[in-house]
Amino acid sequence: MKAYERFLNYVSVWTTSDETSETVPSAKRELVLAKMLAAEMKEMGISDARVDEKGYVYGYIPATPGYEKKPSLGLIAHMDTAPDASGENVKPRIIKNYDGEDVSLGDSGKVLRAADFPHLSGLKGRTLIVTDGNTLLGADDKAGIAEILTAAEELLEGEMPHGKICIGFTPDEEIARGAKHFDVEGFGADYGYTLDGSAEGEIQYENFNASTAVFTIHGVSVHTGTAKDVLVNSQTLAAEIHRMLPVSERPETTEGYEGFYHLVSVNGTVTETKMKYFIRDFDRESFKAREEKLREVAAAMNEKYGEGKVEVEITESYRNMREMVEPCYQLVEYALAAIKAAGVEPDVAPIRGGTDGARLSFRGLPCPNLGTGGYAFHGVYEHITVEGMDLAVKIVKDIIRRFAE
Repeated sequence: MKAYERFLNYVSVWTTSDETSETVPSAKRELVLAKMLAAEMKEMGISDARVDEKGYVYGYIPATPGYEKKPSLGLIAHMDTAPDASGENVKPRIIKNYDGEDVSLGDSGKVLRAADFPHLSGLKGRTLIVTDGNTLLGADDKAGIAEILTAAEELLEGEMPHGKICIGFTPDEEIARGAKHFDVEGFGADYGYTLDGSAEGEIQYENFNASTAVFTIHGVSVHTGTAKDVLVNSQTLAAEIHRMLPVSERPETTEGYEGFYHLVSVNGTVTETKMKYFIRDFDRESFKAREEKLREVAAAMNEKYGEGKVEVEITESYRNMREMVEPCYQLVEYALAAIKAAGVEPDVAPIRGGTDGARLSFRGLPCPNLGTGGYAFHGVYEHITVEGMDLAVKIVKDIIRRFAE
């Protein structure tokens, strides 16, 4: 079966994770795909294919006889889709021999414009898969799942020798919980790759250091008729806090290795307001300086308006995987060689975000990220090509071959 055919089966399953839930997985609907994948893996002949009690899917392909001492390699992708756009009732459209021009997305009135996505001209002649404009597509990361299982099927049916191949699919990656309950020891891999990137040919081994900061701002509410010199509007203080952070250090004004403060949400009344920020930076020292900057903002506000008016709580989310991947740089070298062998120009770029691989790297499984062939994730303009998925499978198989040599 081709990777895109698997992919089209998977996107029909609604797997949006739920950041408001405390269960694991966060949404029972994720288990539908988990059970479907485990059944497919068993039918293919993957050993010990199963879903554990937390909704993680595992299985492995034993090493070719004589290759048991070669490094065991893990291939990992996530089953959930992002809450940013609907993942229910996905209706993909296949456009053969795509002309590189604008694409109307169903009857939604939305248009996938080449002016907005300049890479589209480079996809001319390929088979493009798009949405109907009402949902995301699910290439993030069902394309990764499809490519891993297609590579696995070809290994099982072919004669290419290989070491042990460990396969894992996680729930809740999109809400930063995917690696939390991953059984690294039981997984049995020495090294791993996540297939959770964009264009085929991507190899990523750097990601943001990340924290979440929550300001709690306490106001004083009285009748507006007698408010002078008494009322303290916590929402006004929230606006002042936001103005104290540099406009040039927001996601919409930064790129590459530039870090930022991102105001995620503001919820409040006169009496109390909560502001949630994402803090992101590649450099560890700069990252810690950003955290300290927010503490200084809180202190300055308390000095101005009275002690206890502003509290800030900062929780670290994940760290830059580079420090864990660089000691085993062959992971990057093998990927670069495999990408070039597939006739693709490698794209080595930092991840302006995080992946399961970042967290797994710090849990003892060094785990760079590979591209899947998809674009414009987390929204209705998400798209992918059949040919890009085929190339991703080819790259994965070549990496496996190089580990076995």
